[in-house]
Amino acid sequence: MSKTTTDDTPQAADDQDLGAAGSQLSTAPTEEPPNLPSLGVIGWARWFWRQLTSMRVALLLLLLLSLGAIPGSLIPQTGIDETAVADFRERHDVLAPVYDKLGLFNVYSSVWFSAIYILLFISLIGCIVPRTWQFVGQLRGRPPGAPRRLTRLPAHTTWRTGAEPEQVREAALALLKKRRFRAHLAGDAVAAEKGYLREVGNLLFHIALIVMLIAFGWGQLFKSEGNKLIVEGDGFSNTLTQYDDFKSGSLFTNDDLVPFSFHVKEFTGTYERTGPNKGTPRTYETELTYTEGADGEEKTALVKVNKPLKIGDAKVYLVSHGYAPVVTVRDGKGKIVFQDAVPLLPLDANVTSSGVVKVLDGYRNPQGEKEQLGFNAFFVPTFGGSASGTMLSQFPALDYPVLALSAYHGDLKADSGIPQSVYQMDKTKMKEFKDAKGELFKKLLMPGETMRLPNGAGSVTFEKDVKEWAGFQVVQEQGGGWALGGAVAAIGGLAASLFIQRRRVWVRAVEGPDGVTVVEMAGLGRSESAKVPEELGDLAGILYDRAPGAPDPSPDPSDPTDTDPVAVPAEGAEK
Repeated sequence: MSKTTTDDTPQAADDQDLGAAGSQLSTAPTEEPPNLPSLGVIGWARWFWRQLTSMRVALLLLLLLSLGAIPGSLIPQTGIDETAVADFRERHDVLAPVYDKLGLFNVYSSVWFSAIYILLFISLIGCIVPRTWQFVGQLRGRPPGAPRRLTRLPAHTTWRTGAEPEQVREAALALLKKRRFRAHLAGDAVAAEKGYLREVGNLLFHIALIVMLIAFGWGQLFKSEGNKLIVEGDGFSNTLTQYDDFKSGSLFTNDDLVPFSFHVKEFTGTYERTGPNKGTPRTYETELTYTEGADGEEKTALVKVNKPLKIGDAKVYLVSHGYAPVVTVRDGKGKIVFQDAVPLLPLDANVTSSGVVKVLDGYRNPQGEKEQLGFNAFFVPTFGGSASGTMLSQFPALDYPVLALSAYHGDLKADSGIPQSVYQMDKTKMKEFKDAKGELFKKLLMPGETMRLPNGAGSVTFEKDVKEWAGFQVVQEQGGGWALGGAVAAIGGLAASLFIQRRRVWVRAVEGPDGVTVVEMAGLGRSESAKVPEELGDLAGILYDRAPGAPDPSPDPSDPTDTDPVAVPAEGAEK
């Protein structure tokens, strides 16, 4: 049995001799160089289409899409944070007009990003359709017949055997089918092929990319995202007017909101007391009751960080937490004009918080005139004491709560028609309450303590009940499951196209001039396939056992052309 050999530099004539045997080992469309002098409008259109649907252009567009998404992460976007965009415009009066012209404040809906997205979509479809059609044709057909000269192939072996050619071909056909090759008799040879899953994986990868693009686009068009701060004991109904802020895709309508409501029963937060992680949350969860639809059954749920409540297509995430001191404001006659929990915004990890208390209606000053009251509020759940010299919380839990208030009276301009933040106060028409020294009237209050306003203007009480609030984000985004499925399929398809080898094997058995059967085996694969020689040697070794070698004819000393020595058996191929 002769040695299995490989040849990495076949000649051009050898390539032509392969014929159909070496064709269609992949489903990549055949590219033909354009005949530039004869190209007309149709010719150029055809050339442009071939370039657009080529793999290199698809990869280039995918890279451009990735690069185009970078500004959307680094530059504030109008659809996400209008305040940040307005602040950027104020601070960068030169860059802002340039960014406007380039569409960098709304990257994902800009013309250039949409153009890349659409071209990539067309490129992938134009690449998949001909590949799929060609692959179906390959599956319906049979592996091509053996080349005329198998010894010209990169991996081949040959030996002489006493078995009949028909017996050898039958044994080879059975062996290749047992090894899951698609095999058939083609003249005096057996033709076999294996590794079709490589092209299946290639097509699956491209289809998965299209699915991901469609899912991404669909999700962006129909998505919605809203935030709501809710104090313990309060509730929420999923309607547009209930949100503190809300943004959605261009095709989203109010009717797409999932009908549900929930009531916050209690927020629970526990923290590390000692060690290097002191103050780090250990428990961060909210117990609530919710109902689906108008007449749904009431259910109880526990919402934690990264463990949202799923109601239909909506997900309710717990995203923030803070404190809401209960404040009671009375006028000079002792009448309660305000009593409520006031949510304050955290400023640091220890929940040092700030905000305002606004009394808009019902208050009259000692002269009987209608006025509005405003109080700047600063709250620390764990006060370090007067000796600490700072009004910063030392720990996020309610160990030593203190509320600092400074008082104003006048017009809060709440009726001007201009939207106002509930956490800030417009002081342009407000006057300070003065203390005995003529300075701004302010005081530190502990739970249960009362601050008396000057000149009998009323009082403010920091009640002993300090409530907590939880910030929720309600997200509706369609296509998430399709995008995840597409990503998993893309990884699986890419793995198949990289690790599965597409290869062909031929076995020819013919009667030699001396009446002894000559067996030739050869294999051919993609240029990156490194396992064809090894697999061919394994198959040849098994077939050699079934059709053992016959002695080579003795050389004729009188024939000067007969100088071929006895063939050396292939290592690991001959038993």
